[in-house]
Amino acid sequence: MKKIISIVLFSALGGALTLGAYKLFLEKPQIVIEKTVDESPVTVATNYTNVLGNSIENTDFTVAAEKTLNAVVHVKNTSYKTVRDPFAEFFYGQGSSTKQYSQVGTGSGVVFSSDGYIITNNHVVKGATDIEVTLNNKKVYKAALVGTDATNDIALLKIDENELPYITFANSDAVKVGEWVLAVGNPYNLTSTVTAGIISAKGRDLHGNGPVTDSFIQTDAAVNPGNSGGALVNTRGELIGINTAISSRTGSFIGYSFAVPSNIAKKVIEDLMEFGNVQKAILGVHGGELNGKVAENLDLDISEGFYISSVVENSGAAKSGLQKDDIIVNLDGVRITSYADLTGFLNTKRPNDVVNVTYVRNGEEFKTSVVLSKNEISEVSSLGLELKNLDVKELKKLNINNGVKVTNITNKELLYYGVKTGYIITAINGEKMYSVDTVNSIISAKTKGEVLRIEMLNLEGETERYIFK
Repeated sequence: MKKIISIVLFSALGGALTLGAYKLFLEKPQIVIEKTVDESPVTVATNYTNVLGNSIENTDFTVAAEKTLNAVVHVKNTSYKTVRDPFAEFFYGQGSSTKQYSQVGTGSGVVFSSDGYIITNNHVVKGATDIEVTLNNKKVYKAALVGTDATNDIALLKIDENELPYITFANSDAVKVGEWVLAVGNPYNLTSTVTAGIISAKGRDLHGNGPVTDSFIQTDAAVNPGNSGGALVNTRGELIGINTAISSRTGSFIGYSFAVPSNIAKKVIEDLMEFGNVQKAILGVHGGELNGKVAENLDLDISEGFYISSVVENSGAAKSGLQKDDIIVNLDGVRITSYADLTGFLNTKRPNDVVNVTYVRNGEEFKTSVVLSKNEISEVSSLGLELKNLDVKELKKLNINNGVKVTNITNKELLYYGVKTGYIITAINGEKMYSVDTVNSIISAKTKGEVLRIEMLNLEGETERYIFK
């Protein structure tokens, strides 16, 4: 009897060990989601589920996908670099000392006109020697780079083709948080990929962790490397943004992606097509966004908006009567609650555009019209300089054709090396500087570790060169 019991016990133990080993090494662990169950359920939970299910079922993404898939292209960027090998030169002679290497990058682009104009990200084509575009039907074209804007991370391409399918622009100011969107692109070289999500936030500032644009549309649609330059569209298949960046610790999508709003992208490409550069406008005010703490320190009753700390002399804002301590809350019907809202709105405008401004002064709301002016002064914090455009008279007096003037120095190290107010920056990395916007464009396009070689005219008219790392 004892022997039989022992056999049964050993059999049970063996079976338990076998089952445990299977569970541990072979069977995939089951994902368990804990829920708190109410003892008396039910109507509310059931109704909520039905409403959610119905809303998802009634949202049809197929129309938007069909409209956009053929208008989103694959962009291939090839750059060639020549590298000198001193060891090969020493052993085998001068002819063998250089080798040429090619580097390939990929991304996406959006056809926005039937005659072959394509919008993408600047970082997708930056440094390209050759640009190749592949349509959804597998046709391949050589693309010409029409222009770029590093500040907003936008580039304009052109291919020789007509009657192409294209995507129309929507008003990105009109999109709402919670609205369904599709991201269309070519992640990891997987062509014609569509992902869905919602608008998570508008006017998002990445605080220097992404491209310079500080008024992104944030979504939870999956965007991965290769999606850059692709389309963010609404359920009608209209373009509301250009997918540009992701928030990730791994380099891949983990929850949020960011797109340049279509209103900004549209204005940039129109400027590049018409003027060859981006026309930037300013309101003529300095200040910052309000929050609860700032409002308390300033003894204000309002905690949202843009607080004016000073007004630029002779600017449109000054001429329209805006004053220090005014709070801008609305521009042309667009609510202004943050600095990103203000800059995002101004990025869609040009000099001489008229803007309707709603502001609060001493607790009362007022309205005025402001004529936007050209950006003449800029503080370049990364250089520690405040710069000002030179007019024709100043250029003639200095006997130069281009340059921007140093009006203030905040970097003490520059003072140590002898840089003074009144110096003229004439070139950066061999490129002539014509305006403060040109300087800002060069600075914003600077990659990590890149050296800036800046040429300046000193007060005696002599050229001095400085290297910024």
